[in-house]
Amino acid sequence: MPFTPYVFTSAQLVDIRRHTGYPAYGDGAVVFPAPWLQRNYLALEYRLQHMSTDEGSVVVNTYLANLTTLENAIPTTSDNLDTDQAAVWTHNKNELRDREALFDSWRRRLCNFLGVPRGPQFGGPSNSLVV
Repeated sequence: MPFTPYVFTSAQLVDIRRHTGYPAYGDGAVVFPAPWLQRNYLALEYRLQHMSTDEGSVVVNTYLANLTTLENAIPTTSDNLDTDQAAVWTHNKNELRDREALFDSWRRRLCNFLGVPRGPQFGGPSNSLVV
């Protein structure tokens, strides 16, 4: 049986790159400040172009679906910034941090599933470059 790769939409590819911490693809003429970054980025692009239909479905239905929900929940934390305590309800002062940590946890899971290192725009101490 011939291999048929999963075909992501353009919007899905943009979201995958964003969530894994890699820059926008643009017209494909990508310039990187370090060779290791180009190698990692090209590995991501190769994986995305050669993913089986079952693997692609997992990326879209599990990772992108959950990441979209989690990412959209982060800005809404500002709805409660003015409330510290109301009746018996007490606002979680760490809500933003907790939501961002959960979002980043899912981003790491996506990178692990794709088999690529987190990109330079992922942030956090694990991506710091020591010279």
